[in-house]
Amino acid sequence: MSEWELLLRLALSCVLGGVIGYERQSRRKVAGLRTNILVCLGSCLIMVLSEALYLNVEGRTNADPARLAAQVVSGIGFLGAGAIMKEGLTVIGLTTAACLWVVAGVGLAVGAGYYAGALFTTALVFATLGTLSRIDEWLMHEKNLTVLIHCSERPGQMLLINREIESMDLRIRSIKVREDEGEAGLIYIELDIYNHGNARSIDVVERIRALDGLVSVKVT
Repeated sequence: MSEWELLLRLALSCVLGGVIGYERQSRRKVAGLRTNILVCLGSCLIMVLSEALYLNVEGRTNADPARLAAQVVSGIGFLGAGAIMKEGLTVIGLTTAACLWVVAGVGLAVGAGYYAGALFTTALVFATLGTLSRIDEWLMHEKNLTVLIHCSERPGQMLLINREIESMDLRIRSIKVREDEGEAGLIYIELDIYNHGNARSIDVVERIRALDGLVSVKVT
């Protein structure tokens, strides 16, 4: 492989990783532009190294050029796992982790000189992340309720609220709790609820407001 070919592969991996990384960063995800570029570039370099090592020992040993690449495929899982977090009852970062895994594959493809596969994959990933995310946001916007509860901080309060919401055939997607700095013993609970049963907002407010220790309930 000439130095120009090596430079082409490394540069192209940066560009393709950057395209996917730009989409992730525009949505303020954990792994953004720089992370995706580095993953793709590193994968490309490892694939090029695998081929170079094989060519140096070809005919003298049973070296397998895919061994280093295989370690990338499995090893990138550790990096992806670091992007997966649990926030309240919701797990976030799964798409980011999957994105890193695909970007590693794009880097390996470029490193192996499989440009068509790398380009097509990048285009499909970019289209998937961009288009499907907008469709998902549009659909979920119609079925989501944000409930802000101002209540006393007492043991079992969240459990009672959760039971009441589940009794209405609703599902909590995320929970955020913060203290009321103006008055001791009170807290604010913000619930992101998936309203797949199309419950009326006023019914949700009335059911939750009937619980003890509540100051106010708002639905947006």
